[in-house]
Amino acid sequence: MNRNFQALPIVDLTGLEESEPGVRQAVADDLGRAAREVGFLYVTGHGIDPRLTVALRAAAERFFAQPLERKLAFHIGGSTNHSGYVPEGEEVFVEGKIDRKEAYDTGLDHPDGDGRAPMLGPNLWPDDTEFRVAVSAYYAAVAGLARRLFGGFALALGLPQDHFEPHLTAPPSQLRLIHYPFDAEASPDQQGIGAHTDYEFFTLLQGTAPGLEVLNGQGEWIDAPPAPGAFVVNIGDMLEAWTNGVFTATSHRVRKVAEERYSFPFFATCDYWTVVEPHPVFVTQERPARYPRLVSGEHLFAQTVRTFGYLKARRAVDPDATPAFGRTEAPRN
Repeated sequence: MNRNFQALPIVDLTGLEESEPGVRQAVADDLGRAAREVGFLYVTGHGIDPRLTVALRAAAERFFAQPLERKLAFHIGGSTNHSGYVPEGEEVFVEGKIDRKEAYDTGLDHPDGDGRAPMLGPNLWPDDTEFRVAVSAYYAAVAGLARRLFGGFALALGLPQDHFEPHLTAPPSQLRLIHYPFDAEASPDQQGIGAHTDYEFFTLLQGTAPGLEVLNGQGEWIDAPPAPGAFVVNIGDMLEAWTNGVFTATSHRVRKVAEERYSFPFFATCDYWTVVEPHPVFVTQERPARYPRLVSGEHLFAQTVRTFGYLKARRAVDPDATPAFGRTEAPRN
């Protein structure tokens, strides 16, 4: 397939809410074309109130502006579900390279948790009520949008629109608030984050400044700047596996930023114990299964252990011995 794109396609999601099946299918076909040919796209017509994004950014700016010692009081190592503050250097390439960024990670705020599932539990929140309210409201809204996209992608694959619904009861999808500080003294090859694909099914992203780049089939890095009112969506490793490579997870990176940048990726996934393997519809004699069987949450946690220092120390895990999948070459975007 020719993947020599020079720009990301744009898909208006409005029709996914229509009662007419043909209208919904037309939107799904656009989603499918983008997922097959690029692996990245912009979506509009998503229905997310822009005030939620404004409040989220204000909360992020306020938190990251604090002194480091104050932020470290909410270090991710104090959580039970991998939530909290991620200082620069906590999340490291397997090769040992440190990205120029800090983050605050949140997930599904699951008060009861699941003792067998290390990515499910109550979030570690800073002592800032406005932060918790803003992040929770944004998380809920984008999780709803992710559910709609699961339905759209199902239709695009010739499956029932509710195909993924049984696997979306309590997914440990992660919302990251990422701060890329501008550093005029950084070396020219210092990246905000290195080239990688995402672990989950797909990602919904809003950013405040350019910096995101997507790799096309010619080996060229194509700019994917923020588009007013739109989300960037990209296919992740698990949806590529589910479709036996029909949909493609495309490598992307964040180059050295020319200005301070905030990024809010929502990594949409299925329930922790969902089995991910090529769906029989996409496996034929001519196209045998190309991906191993895995458990969604176990895969996600194994990949997380590879890059987070506190987890390596806590679990005494050798990152080189942790099972890997996909083309992940770096931490999260």
